[in-house]
Amino acid sequence: LNLGPKVNPGESVAISVGSRGIANIALIIKSLVEELKGLGLEPFLVPAMGSHGGGIAEAQQAIIEGYGVTEEYTGAPIKASMETVKIGETEDGVPVFFDQHAFEADHVAVVGRIKPHTDFVGEIESGLHKMMLIGLGKHEGAKIYHRAIQDYSFAEIITAVADVILSKCKVVAGLAIVENAYDETGLIEAVAPGEFFEREEKLLTIAKGWMPRLPFQEV
Repeated sequence: LNLGPKVNPGESVAISVGSRGIANIALIIKSLVEELKGLGLEPFLVPAMGSHGGGIAEAQQAIIEGYGVTEEYTGAPIKASMETVKIGETEDGVPVFFDQHAFEADHVAVVGRIKPHTDFVGEIESGLHKMMLIGLGKHEGAKIYHRAIQDYSFAEIITAVADVILSKCKVVAGLAIVENAYDETGLIEAVAPGEFFEREEKLLTIAKGWMPRLPFQEV
């Protein structure tokens, strides 16, 4: 991504860490932390999982530590909080919330696995966009967006909210992970913020193609 010209030494970077069991997530986060430190940046980790862990900050931190994503292993401190900042609204008036620690950072790096969603089907399903909305939106954001999906389509909500976040929350990079049919790391791709939608759409196609399936068309 050639981040060098876009950042300055000493600046902070919030890295999102979700609650889904992603293969090699601790190593992936550790590697990202080392890369950012190599640029002179000061990364920290933010549990990004909506209302998981009962909507309790300590429980959310315990979830990511259970995956091996600890300060000791990754080399980056964890800042867990359920506090959010209202950063604006979509054109339809849906309020947009973002994790306070991440909002106050100089930069944000969004890390997420690209995969089909269990409930919604579209060009964008579960991945970087969902991490920005539900993960970094914490309990407040998750509650509002899940309710808004009753009035608008999943695609409308996910793109409208993402537009507000990308314009106001200093997202500097995305790290997209795709797993293969054996739940192993199949692909990791750095994604520039301006290419989130385009790349996530294509990576979702790859993720769907790699999913296991029955070896016949009809039963």
